[in-house]
Amino acid sequence: MIATESSPPAASEASAFDAYARCYDLLYRDKDYAAEAAFVHAQVLRHRPGAAQWLELGCGTGGHAVPLAGMGCEVHGVDLSPRMLARAEARRSALPAAQAARLRFEQGDIRALQLGRRFDAAVALFHVMSYQIRDEDMAEALAVAANHLQPGGVLLFDFWYGPAVLRDLPSVRIRRVEDDALHVTRLAEPELHAERNMVEIRYHLYAEDKRSGSIDQIREVHQVRYWFWPELQRHIAAAGLEPIGIWEWMSERPATAGSWLAYTACRRPKPRRADGST
Repeated sequence: MIATESSPPAASEASAFDAYARCYDLLYRDKDYAAEAAFVHAQVLRHRPGAAQWLELGCGTGGHAVPLAGMGCEVHGVDLSPRMLARAEARRSALPAAQAARLRFEQGDIRALQLGRRFDAAVALFHVMSYQIRDEDMAEALAVAANHLQPGGVLLFDFWYGPAVLRDLPSVRIRRVEDDALHVTRLAEPELHAERNMVEIRYHLYAEDKRSGSIDQIREVHQVRYWFWPELQRHIAAAGLEPIGIWEWMSERPATAGSWLAYTACRRPKPRRADGST
């Protein structure tokens, strides 16, 4: 759950929102989306060979969807934020025509999505499932994923792993980044709410326009849930999916108490024939 507000000397609410959309890709420019997409692609194909039709829940600015399309996948990305989707569309429009044709983005709530079609694979990346902070949120998001998968289709998502979060508690962080147009400073102040398995992070972001000298200030509160494997298994099973395993992010090693970020894959079962086979 995210709450966003702007504060003086930001020129207007609209300019603050524009600044956030511009700042997002700058803040995460060092994130290797291409390597992550290649890893996710390999893991999905490991469990669902030939997966070609992909649904991305919480696609953001298209950082993972674009390289997935470059690998030949047809990707339908869904996100709640129109500003993020505008950035994703800008990325798509700059691609070669064949790659751009394999991408589609639309606005929607991943807890209530009804596209009327099914996919070979579904993914939710960059902590999207950890933003489902209530049990009901996770149950609804998993049900949406299950309802949009072909029999035998695979869902893969990453999440904050509870044992690691409690072992290495989040701390205050300052990040500074810049490009030719902007200088951005972001202060992150986390607060642990162990009774809810949740971390509340207060972000204070200052974006200075280098040409005009104006500064937009954006304040956000992010509520991020860390998950434990037994409870995730129950949610996955309740959605009609079969858990395959839990691993350390960007690795095929099993997740441990040192794996702050983990991922899981699960499968929509194929119907059983009369003889009990699938």
